[in-house]
Amino acid sequence: MDPRFEKLAKVIVQYSGRVQPGQLVRITGATVTEPLMIAVYREVVRAGAHPEISIVPDECKRIMLEEGSDEQLSYENPLLLHAVDTIDCSIGIWGQKNSKALSSISPQKSALQSQARKTYFNKFLGRAADGSLNWVGTQFPCESSAQDAEMSLSEYEDFVFRGGFLNEDDPVALWKKLSIQQQKLADFLMTKKEIRFVTPQGTDLTLGVEGRKWINCDGHENFPDGEVFTGPIETATQGIVKYSFPAVHGGRESDGIELTFRDGRVVEAKASKGEDFLIAMLDQDAGARVLGEIAIGTNYAIQEYSRNTLFDEKIGGTFHAAVGTAYPESGGTNESGLHWDMVCDLRQGGQIFVDGELISENGRFLNPEFPQPLT
Repeated sequence: MDPRFEKLAKVIVQYSGRVQPGQLVRITGATVTEPLMIAVYREVVRAGAHPEISIVPDECKRIMLEEGSDEQLSYENPLLLHAVDTIDCSIGIWGQKNSKALSSISPQKSALQSQARKTYFNKFLGRAADGSLNWVGTQFPCESSAQDAEMSLSEYEDFVFRGGFLNEDDPVALWKKLSIQQQKLADFLMTKKEIRFVTPQGTDLTLGVEGRKWINCDGHENFPDGEVFTGPIETATQGIVKYSFPAVHGGRESDGIELTFRDGRVVEAKASKGEDFLIAMLDQDAGARVLGEIAIGTNYAIQEYSRNTLFDEKIGGTFHAAVGTAYPESGGTNESGLHWDMVCDLRQGGQIFVDGELISENGRFLNPEFPQPLT
């Protein structure tokens, strides 16, 4: 096994998950992620905790979506609800043999399944917000993800490990350094009322953020990480956002997405690819057309788009906005069965204004104490 997997497992368990002796730790992943799941399992045992592992074959997801009835797709699994009330830490390892396996699934079926997880999702986020549940998700570098990123497997492995600073002798030290920089940015934003994003490509989006909390994402939930985010005021988003990259959700892809907001809601949605899927997701419930998150990507070790939201939303010099449910710890109140992050690139002339003050241009912060490109 690549020794970087062992280093990743240690960082995930010790730093990200903060696993303690006696805790119940759930480890989930698809079949293809087994090598990393085993490495994480070993580290959980070494930490003195109690690991519970769940491996879900990719084909099972497709069988349910393809052959399941509406009643089956809408079923709220009581075992999952019990688990989210019981576990102390959740470690998710993401990967699949075929990332396009669900491309032909009806958008309506995907929406039904998304709604069935709404109660679970709200419980999960609530426990994460009150600090009683730690969670972290990471990517296993597999062939399908490498193909999506248009890289060889070895190139993609380097990309994944570089994004987590795992090529360095002490990755945790670098995460702590980035955490300090991000906290300074979050503290600055915490006192502001309005944030505006403008790009030469047509984005001009203004969001109200007064009274909302900006969260410092420093590798304790997503890994790799690198962003600050908040839940914008639900009625105060105005303008147009033209997303720079294809947005992937549930194995389906939409591209050329343009959303127009008025008084906090999406009033017009367009896409050059996957428009039917985009609109079906936005129409699944009352909260799906409202932004639940606005965030600035700060990980300058990630610079390439990879068709993987875990990495793409962290690209240093971008921002992302998620339609759907908000994270309660940010002060956001929007609820939905959807949470779909979409990324806009600021590195080609983009600007960020906060209460009218320019704080970032061409993807770089003007204040040297905020996150900066790696040297």
